Formats: sequence, structure tokens, C-alpha cells
Amino acid sequence: MAGVLHALYRKGRDQWLFQLRDSEPGTVTLTMRRVFIVPTRAGMMFALLLLVMLVGALNYNLGLGFALTFFAGACAVADMVLTARNLAMLQLLPGRVPPVFAGEEAQFELYLRNRSRRDRYAVWLGFQADGEPRQAVDVVAGGDSAVSLSTSAQERGWLVAPRVRLVTRFPLGLFKAWSYWQPDARVLVYPVPEWPAVALPSSGAASEDGHGTVGLDNFAGIRPYQAGDPMRHLAWRQIARHDPALGGQLVTKHFEGGAVAELALDFAALPLQMDLEQKLSRMTSWVLEAEQRALPYRFRLAQHDYGPALGEAHRAACLHALALFGQDQR
Repeated sequence: MAGVLHALYRKGRDQWLFQLRDSEPGTVTLTMRRVFIVPTRAGMMFALLLLVMLVGALNYNLGLGFALTFFAGACAVADMVLTARNLAMLQLLPGRVPPVFAGEEAQFELYLRNRSRRDRYAVWLGFQADGEPRQAVDVVAGGDSAVSLSTSAQERGWLVAPRVRLVTRFPLGLFKAWSYWQPDARVLVYPVPEWPAVALPSSGAASEDGHGTVGLDNFAGIRPYQAGDPMRHLAWRQIARHDPALGGQLVTKHFEGGAVAELALDFAALPLQMDLEQKLSRMTSWVLEAEQRALPYRFRLAQHDYGPALGEAHRAACLHALALFGQDQR
């Protein structure tokens, strides 16, 4: 009989795991059919203790022994029901996942929603590939709880969230209930920046205003603020002396160094002998350095031609193109 039950359990589990190969969009509810439960080692020892108590009560015909044995057994059955219900009907949904660079840890934000009138305690979560879950969370009745799970991002491109395993042993620890969830979430992994970084290129068309060579900052004085000037070039000491609210004018530091070349980050201009990933790493480091130094730059990569521009949106567009170069662009 035990062998038949074990075979049925394995068949149902395998069928359910097969269905979980694809991501589950939207909010997912853990129905009772999705919750598996087995006795823990403590539960097995407790069952053995109940058997010994039952044999002793039968041998000595002890009425109180029978009462204690059946009362303890009823508590074990109640614990089994409560353990399964601690997971059942929880609602799961993914949160935002910020992009990362290759070699970093991707942080997947996940939400647990409890719409029942029972508090849920000691729900452990973790990615199935990492073994036993290591993060625990409590979800109050009618409330939400957030948990962040990390996984290593080794290659550029889209990284799909691994399968999540939820485990609980609440309240007595005699049984372990668990379930699986495949979040509909992914993170964009940028190429790893080249280190040590190579100097920014300075080839291209000459600048019309002659405001300095690419990467060369020679202070030449103060001029009125113009739209697009970097915030770090504002002359704060002079601005502090003249309140703009009283008619004062914003001023910015002026740098020059003769006619200059436009800062162009062109993938096609990289040496042919370089490996593809090395080229993408160099372009990534150039984008980051140009943004850090507030230097407007033009970006060219295959069909992508952005700028010259500067800012978070421009940076994200360039890194997005580098991350998905040669892959599915969706």
C-alpha cells in the first residue's frame, strides 16, 4: 500500500513539475493541489513514539495511555492540516528587477499576498537550484510581504528568474509543506565593463564652439548657463552671491582647449582582432566613463545610432543595445 501511494505521489509531482517549465504570468495562487507535504525527521520520530505508546497501552491495558496516545495523534493530524494551510491560497507576484552587469548578483523582488483572515508564519523562500531556502517571511492577514532573492548573472542578455521553492514547517515542525513557482520575471544583464579601462576615443568631427578636447578640461572662465550644461559644471560660488529669484542669472564654468573632436563610441572602429565580448566590454566601459565625466557622446552599434547625448535614458539605451547585441532583441 505504501509503495502504491509513493508511486502516485511521484507521478503527480512529476506531472506538476513538467507543467512548471514555463513562466506563470500575473498573480499566481497556491491552491491546495499545488502544495506537497511529507513528515519531517521529527515527525517520523514522533510517529515512532506514538507506536511505542500504543503498544505500551495495549500491553498494560492503560486507559490513560490510550487517551494520551490518541490525543497526541490528533495533535499531529491537526499540525499536518495547519502546515498545509500555511502555504495554501497564498498569492504570488513578481516585482521590479533592476539591470545588472555580468558577474554581479541579480536581485529578483517577489511579493507574497495573503487575502485570508489567517496570518502566515515562517514561509521560507529560495531558488530551487540553490537547495534549501534561506529566507523566511511572515505574511499578516490581509497584507503583503516582499522578499528579494539573488542569483548570479554570469552572461549578458536576458536572465529569466529561476524556479522558486516555498517551504514551511509551521507550527510544530512535524511536517514539511512546499510548493513551486516559476515567476514571470527577467533581468537585463549588461556586459562586464573592461578593466583596466582604455582611454576614451577622440576621433570625429571638430566641435564648432571649441570647448575643449575630449577628456581635457581647461578652465577658461564663467559664462551664462545654457540648456544641456552638466550640473557639475555650475559655478555654485557665483550663483550663491546672486539669488536667481531676485533676478540673478545661473552661470556655469567654461572649459576650452581649442578645436576638438566629437566623442564617438563606434563599435565598427574597434580593432578587428578583438574578440566580440571584449569589444562589448570596452564599449560598456566607455559609456560608463563618458557618463561619469558628463561628456556627451555618440553611440554606434550595428543598426543603433544614438546621440550625441547624455543622461540616464541615453545610458540605458546604449547599455541595452550592448547587452542584446547578436541575441534576441525582445
